[in-house]
Amino acid sequence: MDASKFVMDNIPEVIDEPGAWVGPDIQAAESWIYHLSDEELAEIDSALNHIKAQNLEIPFAAEQFPLPKLSSRLDDILDSIENDLGLALLRGLPRDRYSDDDCAKIYWGIGSHFGNPVSQNSRGHRLGHVRDEGKSYDDPTARGYQTNQKMDFHTDLLPVDVLGLFCLRTSKSGGESALVSALSVHNVLYEERPDLLEILYGNFNMDWRGEEPEGEKPYFTVPMISQAGGKITSRYVSRQYFESTSRFGDDIGWTDEQRDALNFVQEIANRPELRLTMMFQEGDMQFVNNHTTMHSRTAFEDFDEPKLKRHLLRMWIAVDDKKRRPLSEALSDRYEWVRRGGFPEKQEHAAQI
Repeated sequence: MDASKFVMDNIPEVIDEPGAWVGPDIQAAESWIYHLSDEELAEIDSALNHIKAQNLEIPFAAEQFPLPKLSSRLDDILDSIENDLGLALLRGLPRDRYSDDDCAKIYWGIGSHFGNPVSQNSRGHRLGHVRDEGKSYDDPTARGYQTNQKMDFHTDLLPVDVLGLFCLRTSKSGGESALVSALSVHNVLYEERPDLLEILYGNFNMDWRGEEPEGEKPYFTVPMISQAGGKITSRYVSRQYFESTSRFGDDIGWTDEQRDALNFVQEIANRPELRLTMMFQEGDMQFVNNHTTMHSRTAFEDFDEPKLKRHLLRMWIAVDDKKRRPLSEALSDRYEWVRRGGFPEKQEHAAQI
């Protein structure tokens, strides 16, 4: 049987699991916002003091950042990220009470209760920094988090299970965060352009943009949509990762049909009736399911003073196999890099945690 026909004959007409939400339905309800209580804040303070007393630095294990009661709530939040809405915002940390280093330790401690934070780039960052480094998408080795430019709706480069962001400092203007359910995008595609689904279930070449592990080709191949165990996952990466593959040869670059399909995905994702939007407050922690939830950001303008510039911390978190969403065999090679700890550090980069 033709593989594409098999795919089209076996995809659902409607995905009706909780992760197939539409923004306006959950925007006002705010069921995805978890406010830290005074008791939970006291536990965080106690765990931070424990880390300092032991002279521990990142990376430290979850058990070294004890959260006796909050950890149970974090388990519930992780279950929601994996099996329900696919997103959560943890709010209420009094940012002005803590130094940047304190915030990093708190964020790492909380994130480590979800799973194992892995390396996000060839610099070996397990706790990454999202800030404008003066780079542009015109640079084929630049990644979106190093610019102040608007981002496509996307999932992150490796198929890590949970993506986390911590807001250290906001921008002078702009930088609004937006989320959209990739499952709802799938539903719209099925209704409006089912012909494009066949293309999106096929293989696409994506540019590593200079961060390929040693021995890998400078590009890799994955489908944009796949399914396993009755669950659909998406691997939509920003279009720049497809555009730049043409530098490896015309046969490597995306086809006109692939371009049209990905452009239509972006058109759907940007519809106001699908999007959930938020402006980060300093101290906010956003966590999303990187297999079912796409994220984007508007362009932003920074303050002139370096110490005031927009700065987010980021984690890529690998979740225990018993808790995470099942992934298809088509993603197994990519997920193997997650199991190995994420991007291997390249020798030309100094180690930075």
